[in-house]
Amino acid sequence: MLFTNWAGNQTASPSEVRTPASTDEVVRAVRDAAAGGRRVRMVGTGHSFTGVALTDGIMLRPTALTGVRSITGDQVTVLAGTPLKALNELLHERGLALANMGDITEQTVAGAIQTGTHGTGRDTGGLADQVSALELVLADGSVVTAAPGEDLFDAARVGLGALGVLTAVTLRVEPAFLLRNRRRRATLSGMLGSLDEIASADEHLDFFWLPHTDACLVKTSNRDPGPARPPGAVKHWLDNVFLENTLFGLACAAGARLPGLIPRINALSAAALADSEAVDVSYRVFTSRRDVRFLEMEYAVPREHLGRALRETRDLVERAGWRITFPVEVRVTPPSSAWLSTAYGRPTGYVACHMYRPTPHGAYFEGVEEIMTRLEGRPHWGKLHTRDAAYLARVYPRFADFVALRDRLDPGRLFGNAYLDRVLG
Repeated sequence: MLFTNWAGNQTASPSEVRTPASTDEVVRAVRDAAAGGRRVRMVGTGHSFTGVALTDGIMLRPTALTGVRSITGDQVTVLAGTPLKALNELLHERGLALANMGDITEQTVAGAIQTGTHGTGRDTGGLADQVSALELVLADGSVVTAAPGEDLFDAARVGLGALGVLTAVTLRVEPAFLLRNRRRRATLSGMLGSLDEIASADEHLDFFWLPHTDACLVKTSNRDPGPARPPGAVKHWLDNVFLENTLFGLACAAGARLPGLIPRINALSAAALADSEAVDVSYRVFTSRRDVRFLEMEYAVPREHLGRALRETRDLVERAGWRITFPVEVRVTPPSSAWLSTAYGRPTGYVACHMYRPTPHGAYFEGVEEIMTRLEGRPHWGKLHTRDAAYLARVYPRFADFVALRDRLDPGRLFGNAYLDRVLG
């Protein structure tokens, strides 16, 4: 069976595919792999652009390892293969919600946590920062629960699947809440002029700069007592389906055929940006629909370097003469205590560059990566980058501790693959 990821840029041919429905079945697969001299990995829904989940051994598909195991107070334990979109709905039915999340809901809980998926938040971090316990199957076939205060907990929350197979996750949740979401047009030059103030003014900030223009779409969200005022069905379809997906996809396809039109296309897109406001349940505000296939590179830089990172990226795009259709996305998060979180130990700004899947991306990503690495940037584990263990050891204070723990728990590299060989050594 050939496995291909969502973007179509990563493939694998595992020797065997299993669909475990319980922790015991994961244990059996791990022991079988060890006995047969094969490697084993659990793959999610394929939304990583890197080869982080690939294997030539036993591939575990978690489509049967789903659902809520228990809810106790503000703690919910879910099985690892539960899609985030299903978790959101299950929590909402019970009057609960995650405090923060990323904008894609197709991922599994385990896949999102293991690769460090994050949203944007002034006070609240990504999914890994909302984890309160992890159940893992280790290389010797034992099942352990990692809890706060243990090295394994801080290492495995963003563990890349390198320490064990994640089978269940306990997350802190809270009573369901509403968010007031404002969308407004702004200029990149204006954003850069007051970036520190803008980043601290709202609970959640997400903005998109359209290359070849000075235009930005700024999205801010803050908790609201209600009542809810969600966008109407027509407005929702127009913004989230037609403009941001159908029409945008047509623009990307036109730009791929005629790159010289891209600056004009982006100028038209900028002119179409409009202000709007709605109040809706949190997970509907946090998440977005993404139908147009793309490739992505994202770097996390210290918050104090975010303005410089954006200025240099803008100047590079203008100087190099590339034609970039996709917006550059900017988000922020507070410090994290997960060892391999891109936000470990520092307030963080994120710069994400995207390219339409059928078009070349090498020079653009390479040029932006050079800027980000000069600014102590850390690449997102699930998005394209060229960094190796030597570089990553310099920007992650607990990198050596993670590798030492991996050496102890999986000395034979049962959970290894080519990507982990590069990034962990």
